Amino acid sequence: MDGGIEKNFRVEKDALGEKQIPAEAYYGIHTARAAENFPVSGKKTNRHLIRGMVLVKKAAAVAHKRLGHIPPEVIEAVVEACDGILKGELADQFIVDAFQGGAGTSTNMNVNEVIANRAIELLDGRKGDYGLVHPLHHVNCCQSTNDVYPTALRIAAIELLRPLSQAFASLQQALQKKENEFAHIVKLGRTQLMDALPMMAGQGFGAYAKAVARDRWRLYKAEERLREVNIGGTAIGTGMNASEKYIFTVTEVLQEITGLGIARSEYPMDITQNMDVFVEVSGLLKAAAANLIKISGDLRLLSSGPDGGIGEIRLPPVQAGSSIMPGKVNPVIPEMVAQTAFRVIANDAAITGAAMQGQLELNAFTPLIAESLLESLELLTKAVELFEKKCVGGIEADEQRCLEHVERSSALATALVHHIGYEQAAEIAKKAQAQRKTVRQVLEEEGTVAEELLEEVLDPYQVTKPGIPGK
Repeated sequence: MDGGIEKNFRVEKDALGEKQIPAEAYYGIHTARAAENFPVSGKKTNRHLIRGMVLVKKAAAVAHKRLGHIPPEVIEAVVEACDGILKGELADQFIVDAFQGGAGTSTNMNVNEVIANRAIELLDGRKGDYGLVHPLHHVNCCQSTNDVYPTALRIAAIELLRPLSQAFASLQQALQKKENEFAHIVKLGRTQLMDALPMMAGQGFGAYAKAVARDRWRLYKAEERLREVNIGGTAIGTGMNASEKYIFTVTEVLQEITGLGIARSEYPMDITQNMDVFVEVSGLLKAAAANLIKISGDLRLLSSGPDGGIGEIRLPPVQAGSSIMPGKVNPVIPEMVAQTAFRVIANDAAITGAAMQGQLELNAFTPLIAESLLESLELLTKAVELFEKKCVGGIEADEQRCLEHVERSSALATALVHHIGYEQAAEIAKKAQAQRKTVRQVLEEEGTVAEELLEEVLDPYQVTKPGIPGK
């Protein structure tokens, strides 16, 4: 190798030997090995998890400064490096694949090395000169991947839960607006896709709003489950190589810099080895996904047609729907929402499987839990925001079509049960279907019910309320 090529690299050492690292890289040998070992998905470690880990590193550095464990000039450089990364600097230096062995050690080392080399640079040193700032002795001091990673994941999850909860709040408001807007429109209810009792169009949207409200509240409360952290527990939760003063101080600093109400676990070994909290949060995301699939599916059905389907509502047209059929517009936003929700449910299965595979004092599959949970949080937030802005907010109801479906349906015969009995009402419904007439027409022709009572019993606005029509 000639001198020009050699200048483009630096040599670093680890327990396995030496390795050439690109001279300008902020990552080091541990990261380089991990990048070679796990070229699996092409998806890098989630940026929100990286942010959470950098916050932990900054908190640790500040704690060491308060306790006098590390020279102040090193601490200042580490903190400045962390602040730069938190502002978006060096994002391309976090190169480890999201799916990795080692319970997240590769990601932890990637963060340690980038912070260390940036701090070295700030101290006018050359990258790789770990005599100035060391990834382990300084950046990772009194820490283990096993307390840093779960703590960072909890921080990342909380920071993503908040905008998701707000997105559901906005969707709830949009649905409630439609509930009020369509409160005067009578439409046909359906059970098992067959004609059922009449209802107000607004009532359907009110039911959607209630389901979304439950999701909003559950997700808002889920943050409480994530606030308990094991930072300071080091490798297995016993706290070996971390002083008691450091353990309390780092938690306090983490509270200060995140503002998230982080609490130190009274039993860090639990937090280190058990991942059930993430299963619980993912389960709430799955519940929300199930509601979104139901609602988006209903909107697709109700807007179907527009001429050959139900066609009782119109969704905002956002793009042409066919490369061969002119004028066709598809319900693409509800379709996107459903697909996103399916992915969240799939992620929940992965999280559940990974959590149950933890063994003894550690779960080696935490990277899968992290990637799946954070992806679900991000996907749901974006999908719900788009659902509200590009679909729900612009829904219109076809009032005439809704009324026609009610009038033509034999389901109105249900209103007669308390007047002529179930069997005779069923016969009226069968005749209406067979003769392709309305229930009203059959009753008028047969004179089964007095005209004045008939008007009252079949009043669509009466049959959408509690009580017995005509009594």
